[in-house]
Amino acid sequence: MILRNSSSVTAFVFGGFSGQSAVHFPLFFLFLGLYVCTVVGNVGLLTLIGLHSSLHTPMYFFLFNLSWIDLCYSCAFTPKMLHDFLSENVISYAGCMAQLFFFCFLVNSECYVLVCMAYDRYVAICRPLRYPVTMSPQACALLVAGSYGVGFAGAMAHTGNMLRLTFCGSNVIDHYLCEVLPLLQLSCTSPRPNELVFSVVVGMVMATSSVSIVISYALILSSILRIPSAEGRSKAFGTCGSHLTTVALFFGSGAFTYLTTSFPGSAGRSKYASVFYTNVVPMLNTLIYSLRNKDVKLALGKTLKRVLF
Repeated sequence: MILRNSSSVTAFVFGGFSGQSAVHFPLFFLFLGLYVCTVVGNVGLLTLIGLHSSLHTPMYFFLFNLSWIDLCYSCAFTPKMLHDFLSENVISYAGCMAQLFFFCFLVNSECYVLVCMAYDRYVAICRPLRYPVTMSPQACALLVAGSYGVGFAGAMAHTGNMLRLTFCGSNVIDHYLCEVLPLLQLSCTSPRPNELVFSVVVGMVMATSSVSIVISYALILSSILRIPSAEGRSKAFGTCGSHLTTVALFFGSGAFTYLTTSFPGSAGRSKYASVFYTNVVPMLNTLIYSLRNKDVKLALGKTLKRVLF
């Protein structure tokens, strides 16, 4: 195992699951199963949306990007985690910074893709006559490009500030991946500027995305309650159910992770909450949009008939 260097750290050791060596093999197969389900589910959803013209709508364009982010998210971290269960859990300094960048980029991007999906539902339900113009292909592309742009800017802010720090003490990260707060605990230089950047960026992302989604659904709810028929209200609510479930899972686990970091003994809870939103949520998103969506199930049925018969 690579030990710390007296002058500077060239590699880090993940200590996230080091105290649970007895269950490394069960955990390996558990996370391997989650990873396989995530990859198969998201690749399948991406394929269905790409192949079927009936799914070439703004809602499924945003879902395509959400599924792509979840796939990249899982592939960026889970293979390394699985490797660490079977051998030395060491990552190079450059590898750690790259992992940090992709983590921040994908998390921030997913937040705003979920905002785009909420806005899409708002226009579809509250402004249906203007939907084809408001949610044109160009507008959808700009919304997604903006989501990735904000994600890239946030990732550059976090990673750029992290590269300015000096690591010369312990190189053991009390986590299973390179996140901002566990890395700041190892810095030999003052992490105050980084903590400020972290608070500002995370606060802005969480505030703007959550407030945008809440406002969108408040307007949607107001519009739905004015629909005279119970069947119409039920149909309108049904188009939002999958997205609301995904939002609750993603923001709930993320908020639990970052809002409890200042509490005593919160490191362990934060670590396990991270497992949920890095390994479980990407798998659940596919199931939610597959099992609750008639269009996706219909497209899947057509594809299976075409392949099997």
